[in-house]
Amino acid sequence: MVKNFDDLLTKLKSKRTRKVAVAVAQDEPVLEAIKEAKARGIVDAVLVGNEELIKQVAEKIGMDLSQFEIVNEPNDVKAALKAVELTSTGVTDMVMKGLVDTANFLRSVLNKEVGLRTGKLMSHVAVFELPEFDRLIFLTDAAFNMYPDLKAKKDMINNSVKVANAVGVEMPKVAPICAVEVVNPDMPATVDAAILSKMCDRGQIKGCIVDGPLALDNAISEEAAKHKKITGPVAGKADILLLPNIEAANAMYKTLTFTASCKNGGILVGTTAPVILTSRADSFETKVYSIALAALVAKDR
Repeated sequence: MVKNFDDLLTKLKSKRTRKVAVAVAQDEPVLEAIKEAKARGIVDAVLVGNEELIKQVAEKIGMDLSQFEIVNEPNDVKAALKAVELTSTGVTDMVMKGLVDTANFLRSVLNKEVGLRTGKLMSHVAVFELPEFDRLIFLTDAAFNMYPDLKAKKDMINNSVKVANAVGVEMPKVAPICAVEVVNPDMPATVDAAILSKMCDRGQIKGCIVDGPLALDNAISEEAAKHKKITGPVAGKADILLLPNIEAANAMYKTLTFTASCKNGGILVGTTAPVILTSRADSFETKVYSIALAALVAKDR
């Protein structure tokens, strides 16, 4: 099982190298990440965008473009659509956002003709390596779904399980995170957590173990769970943390990113191929790990 990003990179070396299409590739931080990912043997890339600007950025960062295919498309919207089309037609295995507005990029991803729609919910899965843990922690959804209802939460679990499976976690433990460990009708998230747990018990959610509601401490700390007399297969051992809404998930994501000594990457899934949608605030390392994570998930496409 992959327990950290070094393990993840090692696992990738035994697989066929995947290819990523970069949408509007004249983006210095993204090209730096692509350069590093190529050097590590993680991916090959097709750079879609303004060829002249791509060359200027590449020269600035010392990137050898002879190793990459370039598709010249100066129009940003058309370039994003072309990158997505390359992925939907199987020329590339995944797509990454470059110097293009997020809304335009996602419109291309969801394009009815050449997009990556599956008819299922698209959600963001972040993966964290924390020094205190003997496993990777999966967090959803810090970027895409704002206030998911019960059905959306079920789909978010399914998407996260697929990422965990690709990493090597065969039966991930899922904790629907709430403020308390008891079902309280005045706290809808606790009711959703209890229903999701029962749905898993009855086989309506497969390939994982769901148990909640659980407060964060009782989900990830066996000591805290024992102290509060919280028992169950997930208590203190959670792999996947299902947060109740985007505010809670985003706050947790950024707290871990900016205050903890951790490594992380994240991708959008629920599409026909992984989508790498990094923020400009994300570190160079996070971008590289996000590419690596997408390459690993793409193996199961």
